Formats: sequence, structure tokens, C-alpha cells
Amino acid sequence: MKDEQLRHELVDLLEGRGAHAEVVPALAAFPVKLAGEKPEGAPHTGWELVEHMRIAQHDILEFAKDARFESPPWPAGYWPKTPAPPDAKAWGRALASFEQDLRAMIERVSDPEIDLFASIPHGEATLLHEALILADHNAYHLGQLVMLRRQLEGR
Repeated sequence: MKDEQLRHELVDLLEGRGAHAEVVPALAAFPVKLAGEKPEGAPHTGWELVEHMRIAQHDILEFAKDARFESPPWPAGYWPKTPAPPDAKAWGRALASFEQDLRAMIERVSDPEIDLFASIPHGEATLLHEALILADHNAYHLGQLVMLRRQLEGR
């Protein structure tokens, strides 16, 4: 029962339930027309944050399941090359890709056949560690994105 409870708590954390904003709805609430804008003093645009979250999440997921996966170069490979999406379709693709990878990680942590505490054979981590890192990273940048949206919409 404790294993099942832990897995349930991890899913809630990854989805942003409880004390956090729900990840997928919060991303979808950011207006694409504001994705390339950055108010004075803000470190990133909405596009930069969403793409960074997507890239980092994909990296964490693939590291957790594939020994042959190669991470992008740090730090440049974890951020988009432009402050704005090329078009609304790119924004939509980024959100869909983010959600797909989030669902894949949720499937992994929900699978009772996968030991959350076993070392990942090609790294010095566990699936539990990677899931917690992912949830923490997403929550941090989602908070930035929510604040950015409020700043941009309140101008």
C-alpha cells in the first residue's frame, strides 16, 4: 500500500495538484499572442519558459528510460534560440509535446513493475529522484510563467 500511495503522491506532484498550479491548464492559459513579450525586468518570455520546461522535461524523461539518450549541451541546449515562437503552431506543438512527455513520466512512476528506488543503470539516480527533480523544475518555472502572464495582462 505504501508503494501505491507514493506513486499517487508523485502523480499529484507532477500534475501540479495541491499547493501548486496545475501544470497543463496553467500552460494552456498563457496567451500565445503574449508568448514573445517580456516586460521590463523579467528574465524570460513565455516562449522561453515553455520551451525550457519542455526541453528539460524531455531530457529528464529520456535519461530515466534510455541509456543511449544524449542530453543537449548545457546550458544553451536547454533554451530556445529565439524569444518568441515562430508562429502559433510552434506554440501548440510545444504544449502538446510537453503534455505528452509529462504523461509518459506519469506512466513510468505509476507502473508498479518499475522500482522507484532502483538505480538507473546508466546514471547515479533513481526514477523517484528524476520524478522529484522534474516536478520541482516544472513548479519553479510554472510559477515564473504565471507571474509573467499576470504582468503582461495587467499592463
